[in-house]
Amino acid sequence: MNVTNEMTMEFDSRSENESFARSAAAAFVMQLDPTVSEIGDIKTAVSEAVTNCVVHAYRGRKGKIRLSVRFTGDNTVVIKITDRGCGIEDVHKAMEPLYTTSADEERAGLGFAVMQSFCDDVSVRSSAGKGTTVTLKKKLSPRYAR
Repeated sequence: MNVTNEMTMEFDSRSENESFARSAAAAFVMQLDPTVSEIGDIKTAVSEAVTNCVVHAYRGRKGKIRLSVRFTGDNTVVIKITDRGCGIEDVHKAMEPLYTTSADEERAGLGFAVMQSFCDDVSVRSSAGKGTTVTLKKKLSPRYAR
């Protein structure tokens, strides 16, 4: 994969940092001249991934979340959100719509489904007790086609 530009940042697993993460990812992606729809998709997917870290990975305690964004030569944005939290015991089950480990009745268990609907590819790598990395890929439409 030919990486043409990338950035990485780390921040505390606080709910108020979710909007910061989505804005930072969107600001970095703006240099590729995405459509309004594409930037909205990226912001929504990043929000869901970071919220999962805040709510599920650290379970009430604070930790760090790492966000990296890189561009490939074929106009694809690759975003990785990583935590060092509790990990996911069964990734396939966790990715099923409506599945949640949260006792909070406000959680619908749709985070991964939302990410999948806004990205071209979503992959999850997780180890119990070691953390999780969610990789989001979004191919932007060619500039000349706009």
